[in-house]
Amino acid sequence: MLVRTAFVLVLSCLPCGVLLAAEASDDAPVSLVLENHQFSPSTFTVSSGKRFRIQLTSHDTSVDEFESYDMKFEKIIVPGNTITVFAGPMHPGTYTFFDDYHPDAKGTVTVTGEQ
Repeated sequence: MLVRTAFVLVLSCLPCGVLLAAEASDDAPVSLVLENHQFSPSTFTVSSGKRFRIQLTSHDTSVDEFESYDMKFEKIIVPGNTITVFAGPMHPGTYTFFDDYHPDAKGTVTVTGEQ
């Protein structure tokens, strides 16, 4: 009986995981590159009210820290790797991101009212 109950609980959770995964990956990620301690592109636009992904690939020769107080993420990236962070949903406005180790590396996200 205990095994059957556990099996039913596991099966009942599967649709939730599928729905969450679909929501997180509905749109293509915003792709950024970090090279010579500069983000490229350094600005991009997303729609308000939607969660979005940022994929950052480092072509730097040193470790960087991809961070945004506004969007509430902070992640270390080592040379030659790609990381993904999630942000949003955000209200319309302009939000900043930066490399905490290299003060000249910064960029902005413009969130528009369009959905």
